[in-house]
Amino acid sequence: MHSTARAFASLMFIVMMPAPSSGATVLQCGRFVDAGAGRVLTSVTVFVDGPTIARVEPGLVSGGAGDTVVDLRAHTCMPGLIDMHVHLTHEYTECAQVERFTLNASDYAYRSVAFAERTLLAGFTTVRDLGGEPNVALRNAVGAGLVKGPRIFTSGRSIATTGGHADPTNSVRDDLVKQPTPEEGVVNGVDEARRAVRQRYKDGADLIKITATGGVLSVASSGQNAQFTEDEIRAIVDLSKDYGFRVAAHAHGAEGMKRAIRAGVASIEHGTYMDDEAMSLMKQRGTYYVPTIIAGKWVEEKSRIPGFFPEIVRKKAAEIGPLIQETFARAHKAGVRIAFGTDSGVSAHGDNAREFGYMVQAGMPPLAAIRAATVDAATLLGQESRLGTVEAGKLSDVVAVSGDPMNDITAMTRVSFVMKNGVIYKRP
Repeated sequence: MHSTARAFASLMFIVMMPAPSSGATVLQCGRFVDAGAGRVLTSVTVFVDGPTIARVEPGLVSGGAGDTVVDLRAHTCMPGLIDMHVHLTHEYTECAQVERFTLNASDYAYRSVAFAERTLLAGFTTVRDLGGEPNVALRNAVGAGLVKGPRIFTSGRSIATTGGHADPTNSVRDDLVKQPTPEEGVVNGVDEARRAVRQRYKDGADLIKITATGGVLSVASSGQNAQFTEDEIRAIVDLSKDYGFRVAAHAHGAEGMKRAIRAGVASIEHGTYMDDEAMSLMKQRGTYYVPTIIAGKWVEEKSRIPGFFPEIVRKKAAEIGPLIQETFARAHKAGVRIAFGTDSGVSAHGDNAREFGYMVQAGMPPLAAIRAATVDAATLLGQESRLGTVEAGKLSDVVAVSGDPMNDITAMTRVSFVMKNGVIYKRP
């Protein structure tokens, strides 16, 4: 046959062949966490149509011609997990203080790619990133499919006061210091506080994070002193509403915590010295508590290693770290609303699910702990219409673990299947 005729015949064959059927992805789940109803079902099938859930049916259904069936009959399926407090741009080591002077923003950005993928493969399909320079770019890269990672809601840089927990010039030699501006995250007074919020909007942030009190890892003497006036916090919260921002408040000390709650923040992070008055205020106003127990455990452990922390940090780590789990137990018992969060980046990325064990150890039932990382976290994010449960019309974020976490919460650390937006990243 003449070459032109052969080419024409090949073209006709391509045109007339039927397009392959895309079909649905069918997940056959041995156990299924119905997070919305607060129950665990057996033998459930989830039909996924691209980025959304098509339907959920009782029983183990095989699907139709062209469907892709994933056998998860020996696993427990649940909504994609949500960690409400991570720092994807870094991971703390004994070199952290030196790295402030030796690493560039691009170094942190490249590291964050590995941390993001590790987080996703641990079953966390969505995170709230609370402070870090390249994280807006990381969010955009993940959203564009250029990088594997969880869906990211980011605060951009935290907002602090001079000398506060997120002041990047703490402990820096005088001749190297340029006083940071509100654009860089350090404010003094109501006007500068508003200016910082507007800069976060310009930067492309999704929410605001403030450091309402001192912290453990900042090189400053107090881990709990109040560091904003209530008027400053109220100015941040009120202006944030104009931009659709919710405000998360890092807070260890009770006084700074109560100022932040009264001013209207959406969540208190860590909450170490939370007292009965703070808990009562949180219940009245619907403020969420994001406990980060694993971070407390981690800093306490590292405080015992000579030279791991500067002495000013080591002392705070030894004092504050051991208290967070007990505070969580009291808050849970008191009925404070709790959303799952780890502060990963302090502890190692990918270890996020260890937090479930600490929550259950402190008295929270396993199903409630999973709800804290699904339904409750989605509500705090303002994303409850898209995330937090596996049901028709919501985003197709589904994870599965080996075993039954209702009987053994450590099963949450054995993630066997990860789907985000209908794409499978990990399977048995």
